[in-house]
Amino acid sequence: MTAHTVVHLLRHGEVHNPGGVLYGRLPGYQLSALGRAMAERVADHLADADIAHVGASPLERAQETAQPIAAVHGLPVAVDGRLIEADNVFEGLTFGVGDGALTRPRHWRHLRNPFRPSWGEPYRGQALRMLGAMARARDAARGHEALLVSHQLPIWTTRTHVEGRRLWHDPRSRECSLASLTSFTYRDDEIVAVTYSEPVRDLLPASVSKQKSGA
Repeated sequence: MTAHTVVHLLRHGEVHNPGGVLYGRLPGYQLSALGRAMAERVADHLADADIAHVGASPLERAQETAQPIAAVHGLPVAVDGRLIEADNVFEGLTFGVGDGALTRPRHWRHLRNPFRPSWGEPYRGQALRMLGAMARARDAARGHEALLVSHQLPIWTTRTHVEGRRLWHDPRSRECSLASLTSFTYRDDEIVAVTYSEPVRDLLPASVSKQKSGA
């Protein structure tokens, strides 16, 4: 019998980051008040969904986003390191106009190959590890739905890989807003459809909805 399973990749909610740091995998970056409201909204949005498995990146912001959803469905949050943010050599730096990291010559060597990219984890590697985490969640929720909380770049890279598009891109072109859902439908073990939705669209101020970095 054919089993149809949906694995949702949820980007975490807004993070408290008044310094505008590219926080990447750094510890200590948690949801803002707005981010917590986003997580609660997504939990309400998915309250009637057939969620049988919840997983998340080990980073605080992902764990905090997953908790309300898991609670609604009476499930634990499974930590999967493969859902973590992409590695980036610029982690901990700022990119303000005129005083940002890219104005410093010592950083320019990391920009030599945007197709890999040379400043961090290869795009293909991100997609493959994410697909591994998704396969685990698919098996845990086979015939139902799974929810995995991750980060903007790994989610976007996975989607473009599945859709057969080139992986290098302009970060401003990513369709993966805060607390958005990128959903993959499997027929048995094969992905047959990808959809995208924004359950917290009305909570996104202009400055947040245009945010494309620091995922």
